[in-house]
Amino acid sequence: MTAPSSALLTATARVVSVQEGLVRIQANPDAAGKPGQLVKNEAVFILPTRPGPDGRQERLKAEVLRVRGDTADVQVYESTDGVAVGVPVEQSGQLLSVELGPGLLGQVFDGLQSPLPKVAAEFGTFLPRGADVAPLDDQTKRSFTPTVKVGDTVTAGDSIGTVPEGHFNHKVKLPFNWSGDYKVVWVQEGAANIRDIVARLEDAQGGEHTLTLAQKWPVRRPLPESILKRALSERLYPTEPVLTSQRLIDTFFPVARGGTACIPGPFGAGKTVLQNLIARNAKVDIVIVVACGERAGEVVETISEFPKMTDPTTGGSLMDRTIIICNISSMPVAAREASIFTGITLGECYRQMGYDVLLIADSTSRWAQAMRETLGKLEEIPGEEGFPAYLESSI
Repeated sequence: MTAPSSALLTATARVVSVQEGLVRIQANPDAAGKPGQLVKNEAVFILPTRPGPDGRQERLKAEVLRVRGDTADVQVYESTDGVAVGVPVEQSGQLLSVELGPGLLGQVFDGLQSPLPKVAAEFGTFLPRGADVAPLDDQTKRSFTPTVKVGDTVTAGDSIGTVPEGHFNHKVKLPFNWSGDYKVVWVQEGAANIRDIVARLEDAQGGEHTLTLAQKWPVRRPLPESILKRALSERLYPTEPVLTSQRLIDTFFPVARGGTACIPGPFGAGKTVLQNLIARNAKVDIVIVVACGERAGEVVETISEFPKMTDPTTGGSLMDRTIIICNISSMPVAAREASIFTGITLGECYRQMGYDVLLIADSTSRWAQAMRETLGKLEEIPGEEGFPAYLESSI
């Protein structure tokens, strides 16, 4: 998620209480004296009282978890040092989202889609709070080949063109939340970066809309039913397995294509090693590895080894088909839950392009521990062993 420019936002709320990573905010009244509006899962930015080490104003990312009238409980995804009662809060007006577009493959992101190598190159080894770096490269020109022509009618989820992305073609689609039909009135072909306009469309009322190579989608909102129904008119039950190339799994515990599976076991039993073997050798197109609370050494091993290994399908680097979401145990625990949804959203993007996607989340136990910690701060009624009562449905 990229933080909007501070010039585009004004402080529309303020902090009224702080409990570690959980902060309660209250919306400021508008010009007419009416209370402001807060929205669940909206991204907000908290401005600490003192500047950061480099003198800049830090803007801490947070997400609204619960709304009660004109107050809301928000989860801050970084340290809340310096956040006090009365500190201003900026509302983005957007749900916590990720950016979908060419350039995702081969990247290492944190749980909020900040590109860790770019952040480290800009700010140094020790990542500062409030670091704002665009998740996708917006400078490189990419070759855009349209698959529609002027006069064609398209709707949400339709592909308007392709961009080469490694060994794959990244399909540029109409935003999934658009409704109705649109007529293509202009489309370009050739080099463009992800911010350039590549097509202009007209809706039924004559309004003009523009398209770029990238779009945003909320991480906690599934794709609309209208998008999914066009692909499936009825539920398809699993009929064939995913070949993991692990003989024991493929023979005795096959994983169905389109299905889910888990590897239970205590800490240190070798679950991560087995998952890495599956990620390296499975017969799939795209692999997304979500390191959710894992030890740093295991994640570093994955990041350093994957670029050196050969993809058994294409013969190129294994990293060319891989996206790593890195939220290790030394990072803020609050972002663990968000990292899972970030990985799922990226996987949905490539699934809608027609690619087979393998999503590995390691580990769900630490993800559940993060949910338990948040539950305690929200003072909700716990379930078994202190976990949320909705843990099973969340999984």
